[in-house]
Amino acid sequence: MIAGLLTLASLGGCAPAAVTEPVSGPLAENGNDCAVIAAVAREHYRFNATDNVPPPLWLDGEGSGWAPRCDWSRYGVAFPRLHDPDRTPAAGERVQWVRFRQPRYDGQGALIEAGVLHGPLAGMGVECRVRSGFAGWTVSECRSTWVS
Repeated sequence: MIAGLLTLASLGGCAPAAVTEPVSGPLAENGNDCAVIAAVAREHYRFNATDNVPPPLWLDGEGSGWAPRCDWSRYGVAFPRLHDPDRTPAAGERVQWVRFRQPRYDGQGALIEAGVLHGPLAGMGVECRVRSGFAGWTVSECRSTWVS
């Protein structure tokens, strides 16, 4: 019995320390940005390739140089067109986009700002909490941040 307790005590010293600080760079650099964006596209916006095709994708790095290259099919989404915020629209062209800003990671998963614009007075922004688990990244909640 004492030998068993000593064995358990020695094994307890080998357990990895719990992570208590916010998660930073490594998660954001290993493809999780793409998975977080895809979770919001699938679960919040319900985008698909048939009856709810997304408007052009805008990955808004806010001048930071953030520009993830994502294999969207890996995450079960498709963005057939890209939005160029620096391009002047042609006369009569309807401006549309779905915008995602760089996710911010913490001990609960990630927060990401997103928005969709369907026309000059038809759009809405959200901030979504996305969590990582057995099923991959999933949206737990979104709250509205702006409406036009």
